[in-house]
Amino acid sequence: MAFYYQIRLSGGAEIDLHLASKILAEALAVYEDKNVVQHISYGPEARGAAVRTDLVVSDQEIYRPKAQEVDLLVALSQEAVDRYAGDVNDQGYLLVDGTSVRRSPEGRFRVYKVPFLDGARELGDVRLANIVVLGSVTALSPAHNRRAVEDALLARVPPGTEEIHRAAFELGFNKMKEML
Repeated sequence: MAFYYQIRLSGGAEIDLHLASKILAEALAVYEDKNVVQHISYGPEARGAAVRTDLVVSDQEIYRPKAQEVDLLVALSQEAVDRYAGDVNDQGYLLVDGTSVRRSPEGRFRVYKVPFLDGARELGDVRLANIVVLGSVTALSPAHNRRAVEDALLARVPPGTEEIHRAAFELGFNKMKEML
């Protein structure tokens, strides 16, 4: 049976979810030899609280490059939840930030409140939330393995910041594993 998985990362413009998406795409395409299509929003939403970036991952050719019924949605803002939760399929996952998202929708999909922003703040920089997200997605998604994502992450971060990025990744990974 063919492997086909759709991921959407969404939230505030102050958190560089595009970078997390690029690292994930690189891990999947380069380190795991999967086919990956990445779609990044650059329209007006790219400056608001519903920024989004999508990945479609498959072990075969991808003929529908736009994510439609996502298997995994990460939402760092209430606006992102309100706008995109309807796109999560019934067997999917919705990961929301534990403090900035007040209302989670009902559905057959599973919802987890993860402390993305608070975790990054504990590490001293809220901008690390994208790497906390990356760790959580890695812990949950069957699309990729941890080693590939860690290798792609460490290949992209500025020299001298490897340890803080590794700590943010580990924090997200462990928080998600605790919830499962």
